[in-house]
Amino acid sequence: MNLALDVYYHPDDSATVAGLLFDDWESDQITETLLKSIPKVAEYEPGQFYKRELPCLLALIADVKPELETIVIDGFVTLGANQRPGLGMYLYQELREEIPTIGVAKSRFNQTPAETEILRGNSQNPLFITALGIPLTEAQHKIQTMHGPYRIPTLLKQVDQLCRVER
Repeated sequence: MNLALDVYYHPDDSATVAGLLFDDWESDQITETLLKSIPKVAEYEPGQFYKRELPCLLALIADVKPELETIVIDGFVTLGANQRPGLGMYLYQELREEIPTIGVAKSRFNQTPAETEILRGNSQNPLFITALGIPLTEAQHKIQTMHGPYRIPTLLKQVDQLCRVER
């Protein structure tokens, strides 16, 4: 089972984390939808974003019953050319480096290597794919073949919309 995750931060310092469980990378079929409210999140610290988002992701993952094959996050696993730890690396390490983690970022981070880029649909704006526990080319192929004709795969767009629902 694969899990796509995203978090939305509300103005009152709470958050909603959403997850979609799915089997087939090329399908738009969802096995299970998960939603969790986080009443209080850490303050944003420049350069320390993971301290705010990681607890939210872990809270939802704790509710997942099936064994996970792969986790997809909105963001970077590694940062820049020297592959500094990003949110995904902290998540991967927190999960004892047992579940491959793929990061899908919509914006370039400073010195992001060109080999992380993929194009989907007719978009000329790349997605930036980083990963741990899985070869980068395999991670890129999985995201490239995900369902949907647009830049953002269907399931990733759905998980983004799901976490933004009104409480």
